Amino acid sequence: MRESADERHDRLLEFVREQGSARVSDLAAQLGVSPVTVRRDVETLAERGLLDRVHGSVSWPQSAAAAVGTAAPPGGSGLVLGLLVPSATYYFAEVIRGAHDAAAQAGARLILRISDYRPKEDKARAQGLLAAGAEGLLIAPGWQAAGDQAAYGDWMSGLPVPAVLLERQPALGSPLDDMDRVCSDHGHGVLLAVRHLIGLGHGAPLLVARTDSPTALAVRTGYDEALSALGLEQPHPVIDSVPAELDRSRFEDAVRTVQAAVATGDVTAALVHNDVDAIHLVQRLAELGVRVPEDLALVAYDDEVAALADTPLTAVAPPKRQVGLYGTRMLVERLSTGPRSRTPERQEQEEPGQHMALLPRLHVRISCGAAAPR
Repeated sequence: MRESADERHDRLLEFVREQGSARVSDLAAQLGVSPVTVRRDVETLAERGLLDRVHGSVSWPQSAAAAVGTAAPPGGSGLVLGLLVPSATYYFAEVIRGAHDAAAQAGARLILRISDYRPKEDKARAQGLLAAGAEGLLIAPGWQAAGDQAAYGDWMSGLPVPAVLLERQPALGSPLDDMDRVCSDHGHGVLLAVRHLIGLGHGAPLLVARTDSPTALAVRTGYDEALSALGLEQPHPVIDSVPAELDRSRFEDAVRTVQAAVATGDVTAALVHNDVDAIHLVQRLAELGVRVPEDLALVAYDDEVAALADTPLTAVAPPKRQVGLYGTRMLVERLSTGPRSRTPERQEQEEPGQHMALLPRLHVRISCGAAAPR
């Protein structure tokens, strides 16, 4: 696969950071590109304040503040924080906003990289943040499948700066389980939805969910745990949700399966992850004669666009902004006390690591057939 400009910039910055300075000809040889391309890259990075140019060579900026092109606010900490997220839209837009707000409150500068849900690129993106002067990292890896952590996550345990995981729960006992983290408790969110629907007189709800994100996998696990805690039997096997725009045939299969479950009378309620899939599902069910909420009470998961549907959707809302907010505060605090040691003798004198779980909320609207939660 051809290297992107961002990836090349990351490598260029890393090389200059390690060497302190470099000639354009040396950079061209190191990167395997033409001197013209390097000059263009250097010009772009210098305009952003990430490099200094001097007579045919480039050098690393003199301070972290210069490295991001903006001085710290008066009276601020002067810290530079790096944020790596898989997307800047939908779910993670609010996480970014919370991190930005907390960084501003601390007088720190936040710089952002996006992995586009390509976990293979997480490490390079993080190295780019370090090359740009980040003194601590906030990381939401681009994991999607269950095995992505084991395949692409171990590098985080060897980072040279303090780091906080956002919205990711590593496997128990794995090297990453020792990292500071802030996550939404999706199991609690699912329990809120199931308990609400049961309180409205329904049996156990059907689950329609994706399989392509850590949130989706957590929702599935939370569903099993919620039914067990409430003493309920699963009314129907979980239906795999597929975005209509990606695979129309599989989306139609899922819709028809929901329609059949409603027609038998076995199912009168459903929990759907995520909002967009829920909106498409409700629209298609209406075309097939299944009405929401009259025939099927429905709760969506994420609450990004649920309120904007023709039939406003009751939805579980993970505290996305607070994840970014509290994660950034945690990182600033960690930077003030120094990185955690792996030596048992020193650990006794340090602040303990933190795993913070934030509770989602249930926003009740028309789609569940109730005016307020019971």
